[in-house]
Amino acid sequence: MNKQKIVIIGAGIVGASVAYHLAKRNQDVTIIERHPAAARGVTEKSFGWIHTTHRIAPEYWHLYDAALEEYHALQQELSELKIHWHGALTWGIPPLRVQPHFQKLNREQLEALEPNLKEYPDEAMFVSEEGAVDPIGVTELLLSKAQEYGAKVLFGTNVTQLQQEDSRLVGVHTSKGFLESDVVVLAAGTGIPELCNPIGCHVPVTSSPSILIRMKTTNKRIHTLISNAQFEARQLTDHKLLAAEDYIDESEENGPEAIGKRAFDTLRRSLKDGNQLELESITVGMRPMPEDGYPIVGFQDHIKGLYLAVMHSAITLAPLIARLAAGEIIDRESRSELAPCRISRFQ
Repeated sequence: MNKQKIVIIGAGIVGASVAYHLAKRNQDVTIIERHPAAARGVTEKSFGWIHTTHRIAPEYWHLYDAALEEYHALQQELSELKIHWHGALTWGIPPLRVQPHFQKLNREQLEALEPNLKEYPDEAMFVSEEGAVDPIGVTELLLSKAQEYGAKVLFGTNVTQLQQEDSRLVGVHTSKGFLESDVVVLAAGTGIPELCNPIGCHVPVTSSPSILIRMKTTNKRIHTLISNAQFEARQLTDHKLLAAEDYIDESEENGPEAIGKRAFDTLRRSLKDGNQLELESITVGMRPMPEDGYPIVGFQDHIKGLYLAVMHSAITLAPLIARLAAGEIIDRESRSELAPCRISRFQ
């Protein structure tokens, strides 16, 4: 097998997933991460929902349909991988992409499933197959497994420039010196455009801020993942609750702090014994958002040796897309599953 020098920029869920699949297949892998540890960028601030029922364009359905199966396969492979297959419960929001495994639950069934709510809708949708992960835990596990297969990780290292000769990338300049490469995988999220612009490669990715609220609970308040018009929340551990909210702006009434506190107050009002909740932190994560909302994955057409890997939603799609991407990088054969994800669709 052709052993290539592959440099991966970014040690979030995407970079770690790609590193795992490449290292497992005997490639010479080096991961560069500017933070002092893995998953310290947007991954750390992710809600962690393996959400396969998004309203998405039909050409991407197959990726979401295969995402759950991929997580189950990964769990078989890595016994330490913890996934909470507790299902997701939604109501009061526009209908999702309806699946055969959707269950409609009435009020009585909802009370049995989630006994700690103060109020119940007449009916809700339940997707028992969905679950959630601890984003940091998954990323650290994948990275440590990649290292067991021989991958090297350079933490606290900045990439200053991609080195191009003619129409080929030959390596990366970093704060710790130059690294030669056959392939550079860009999994640096919102940092990708800044690295690509100087070499004449426009990648249409912007920042989409999201807010994560962590709370302490005396005991388990929520059993599934709940998403409705009032709140989106799940239990991280028996004594920690997570809620997610969309960013509005930086004003005093709509800034992250204000939104986080409102979400906290909503949960206190919505749950029995909600007054026992204790606010721990409110953080903002800058999600990388491709211009049309769908993944950008694959070799760049005009610059040899440059592979792009940026996506929303990364928690759901990273394990599947990383395996397919590793196949493309090693075997040099395009995977049809990734055809809708090419950057060429923007040109």
